[in-house]
Amino acid sequence: MARKSPKSLMRSTSRAPVIDIGIDARARQKIADDLAHVLADTYTLYLKTHAFHWNVEGPMFNTLHQMFMEQYTELWNALDELAERIRALGFPAPGTYAEFAKLTSIEERPGVPEAMDMVGRLVKGHEAVARTARKAFPAAEKAGDESTVDLLTQRLQVHEKTAWMLRSLLQ
Repeated sequence: MARKSPKSLMRSTSRAPVIDIGIDARARQKIADDLAHVLADTYTLYLKTHAFHWNVEGPMFNTLHQMFMEQYTELWNALDELAERIRALGFPAPGTYAEFAKLTSIEERPGVPEAMDMVGRLVKGHEAVARTARKAFPAAEKAGDESTVDLLTQRLQVHEKTAWMLRSLLQ
């Protein structure tokens, strides 16, 4: 799925105070735009993981039900960190299904897949968030935005490790 620009979603309001954190407005805008994509991917993956938690069946029900709950809880907590970083940069965070649908790179498919297909789809979802987060690094690094770089590093670690653990179930 092609990434769409969130520019129209990310306008600062005219009554917003001047932000002087050592990162110019244009760089903050680019970083916030990139983070909006990470936020949208994270939210989409959160919804998918929570739905799979509700609907998983089969011999691995207990294991997957519990694992999916741990994963969607971690994703839920990450949403706040990402949105608050966008706000700290001076821009509104996207927060509707319509905005997330425009910004996400994660494919959504209706229906309830079999348990191991759920696992495979979650692997792809975590890998997609990792790719999106990785694309956000250059603007943050160029601007000297260590806070965003740190947040992205933490998110990458979580998504790469979770994808590995889920892939291990498919072996």
